Amino acid sequence: MLRVTLPRIGTYEAWRDHARAFLAEGMRPENILWHRGGSEDDLFAQAAPPPRTVPRITVPKDFVALARLAIHHGDPERFTRLYALLCAVDTDRRLLDDRGDTRVAQLNRLAKEVGRDRHKMHAFVRFRDLGAEGPRCRFAAWFEPSHPILELAAPFFAKRFGDMDWSIFTPDMTAHFEDGDLTYTDPAPRPDLPEDAAEDLWRTYFRSIFNPARLKPKAMQAEMPRKYWHNMPEAALIPDLIATAQSRAREMAEAAPTLAPPRAGKVAARVARAQEALTASQDRIHAALDACTHCPLHANATQAVPGEGPVGAPLMFVGGQPGDREDLEGRPFVGPAGQLFDRALATAGIARDTAYVTNAVKHFKFTPRGKRRLRQAPNAGEIAHCRWWLDLERERVRPDVVVALGATALESLTGDRRNLLGRRGRFEETCDGAPLFVTIHPSFILRLPDPVRKAEEEARFIDDLRRLRPHAAA
Repeated sequence: MLRVTLPRIGTYEAWRDHARAFLAEGMRPENILWHRGGSEDDLFAQAAPPPRTVPRITVPKDFVALARLAIHHGDPERFTRLYALLCAVDTDRRLLDDRGDTRVAQLNRLAKEVGRDRHKMHAFVRFRDLGAEGPRCRFAAWFEPSHPILELAAPFFAKRFGDMDWSIFTPDMTAHFEDGDLTYTDPAPRPDLPEDAAEDLWRTYFRSIFNPARLKPKAMQAEMPRKYWHNMPEAALIPDLIATAQSRAREMAEAAPTLAPPRAGKVAARVARAQEALTASQDRIHAALDACTHCPLHANATQAVPGEGPVGAPLMFVGGQPGDREDLEGRPFVGPAGQLFDRALATAGIARDTAYVTNAVKHFKFTPRGKRRLRQAPNAGEIAHCRWWLDLERERVRPDVVVALGATALESLTGDRRNLLGRRGRFEETCDGAPLFVTIHPSFILRLPDPVRKAEEEARFIDDLRRLRPHAAA
C-alpha cells in the first residue's frame, strides 16, 4: 500500500499528477492512502515516489470541473473517492451522466457544498485597513470557511480588488496579494487586526437598507449562517434590528403618504360607471351595449343583442352567442334553436316571459359562405371581454338560478367548459358562488342527423328544464 501526502498549496495539481501515474500503472484505489498537509504515517504503507511523467490521459470536461471543486472539500475520503471515480470513468466515459450512481452522487454533493461555501466566502469576507505603505493601500481579513477553499476563492478577490494589497487569513492557509501577484503560505495564527473606522459606515449602510416589513429570520440565517457573524461588523446590529422590527414596520406604515396612487382615480371611475349602469334605464344600457367595441366582433355584426325578460326573474337562461336571426332582429333565441327552446320550456311548464334570456357573447360571430353566414364559436378572449355585460345583467336581474345552455355559457360563468355532457343536469356554482344549473344548448339537438337520437335528446332537455320548474314557480 502506498501513502501519498499532498501539499496544502496546489492540492489539485498534485493529486492530478499522482492520479495520472497511478492510473497508467493500473493501481487500484484501495491500495492508496491519500493525505493532505503534513505527513501521516501508516504502519503498513510506504511513501509513494514522486509521480513520473506519463502520456496525457483524457477525461470528460465534466470530471475535471467536478474534481476541481470536490478536491477542496473537508471530507478526508475525497481523494480516494475522486481516484475511484477516475478509474471508473476511464472505462465508462458516460458514467458522469448516470445520476443514480452513488459515486457520482457523492462527489456531486461534495462539489455543491464547496461551491456554496465559496459563495459565502465571496459575500462575507470583511477587510480591515492596515494603512498605506507606498502608493497602494493594504488590507487584511480573517475568515473561517467550512472547507479548505481559500485557493479556490482567492482569485475572485484578486480580480475585484486588484488596486490594493491584501491578505486573507484562514485556519487552513493564508493568501497574499501584493503588487498584482497572488501567493499562498501556510496557516498563521489569527492576526490581531486594528479597528477600522470604515466599519461604522458599513454598519450605517446595513442599518439603512434593513427593511423591517420584510423580515424573515429563518431565511436570513439560511443565507447568512450565524457561524460567520462574529467576523462581520454589521452582524452585531442584527439582534436589535430583529427585536425592533415590528415597531419600526408600524412606524413606517404610519409615516407612509396617504395620497392615493394615480390608478386609484381610474378604479374609482370604473366603480362609478358600474354603479350608474345598475340604476340606468334599459334603453341606456342597450345603447351602451350597441356601442361596445371591446372586442372585434362588433365590426361585422349587425347589432348587439341584449338579453330580455323581467328584472327579478327567478331563472336566467344564458346561451352562447346570437345566431343569424338574432343578429338581424336584435332579440335573443328567436331563430330555430330559440323556437325549439320555447317548445321545451312550454312542455316543461315554464313560461318564457317569466324568465330572463340572454347570451354570454352579445355579437354574432360568423364566416361568410356565399349568401349564408356560418356561425363560429367565440374564443376565450371574446368571452372574457363580454363577461362584464353578462355580470351587469346578473346584477340587475338577481335570479335565483342561472342556467348555462352549452359550453360557451359554461365557460363564461365558471371559467371551465370541459366535460359539458358529464356535468349536464347538475347544480354547480358560478365563479362568484351563485347557483348554476348546467344543460345543453338547443342548437346541439338541431345538429343531430339521426331523428331518433334527436327526439331522445329533446326529451332529455325537457327533463332538465322540468327540474327547474320549482325555481320558476318560486
